[in-house]
Amino acid sequence: MRTLVLGLGNPLLRDDSVGLRVAQALRPSLEGIPGLDVDEDYHGGLRLMERLVGYDRAIIIDAIRSGAPLGTCHLLNPLDMPTRHSASSHDMDLATALELGRRSGAYLPRTEDVFLVAVEVDDVETFGESLTPEVEAAIPTASWTVQMLLDGAPRPSAAPPDA
Repeated sequence: MRTLVLGLGNPLLRDDSVGLRVAQALRPSLEGIPGLDVDEDYHGGLRLMERLVGYDRAIIIDAIRSGAPLGTCHLLNPLDMPTRHSASSHDMDLATALELGRRSGAYLPRTEDVFLVAVEVDDVETFGESLTPEVEAAIPTASWTVQMLLDGAPRPSAAPPDA
């Protein structure tokens, strides 16, 4: 089974970089595992769908602003991905992009095999390379959630042991 762990974000917009930071934190412990790729990207919609071609499973890490407390980690599927990178007025949401890709003959993960680990953020509009403290503190929880998904837990529900 080919799996992609993909951190999304903009490295220059403070909290928007959290997905990239989680992928960077995970890379050393996941490097060299056969069939597993850890990468970073900056796109959503159709370009994100193209990035998933050839994989059986995808775990996408991104920022979210849903009104929950800062640093909260959410586990979502493509049908409920409201992040900036999954939809825009010039593109389409990930669920629609995946369906279009499948209809076009692309080999893509099934919808139930695509997960979004979303970290609740605050500042995604200020230029800067630092995360807000609550978002920075959420990196271990987001990393743990990704690891639990990789270990086969369909929907991790418990917090990490040291949380």
